[in-house]
Amino acid sequence: MNLVDRVKNILLQPKTEWAAIEPEQTDPKTLYTSYIVILALIPAVAGLIGASLFASRIGVGVILGAAIMQYVLTLVMVFVVAFIADALAPSFDGQKNLNQALKLTAYAMTAAWVAGVFAILPVLGWLLVLLGSLYSLYLFYLGVPALMKVPEQKVIGYTVVVVVVALVIGIVIGTINAGIMEMGGGGMMGGVR
Repeated sequence: MNLVDRVKNILLQPKTEWAAIEPEQTDPKTLYTSYIVILALIPAVAGLIGASLFASRIGVGVILGAAIMQYVLTLVMVFVVAFIADALAPSFDGQKNLNQALKLTAYAMTAAWVAGVFAILPVLGWLLVLLGSLYSLYLFYLGVPALMKVPEQKVIGYTVVVVVVALVIGIVIGTINAGIMEMGGGGMMGGVR
């Protein structure tokens, strides 16, 4: 399936799409090169553009560095969350399968990545990115039974535990990125005085 169709289908008809995704034998390399690295660029590039347009006191090099760091850490985060989702599946009577967990994590992130385009608008954009992220949580929840074989009665618990871990990872990534921006911005400010 091509990228545009997959994005459209996972966003607009997720239950049907998860059923189509489940039997696919997509290896991690292919999933990363044909889907994850492309969609993860959306929020990084949009954030770069938004920060360049609206953060005049921060140097372009700092903004570019932060965007690159955000992108790389996002790529790592996808794998880490998939690894955790895989490790936790048996605790919720699901099946341990790292490829399925990576597909679940990557395709569930689609809404957040697409909504990341709104990072161009720093003031209002965060709300729209948040809504996309919440929809990604819902997509994850819908995909759990199909991909990880977690029984329906345990899907909510499994989803909550994986999401809490993902939030912790997200906070760490945000803190690292904010630290980079602050160090660069502070250095620029120090030179201006």
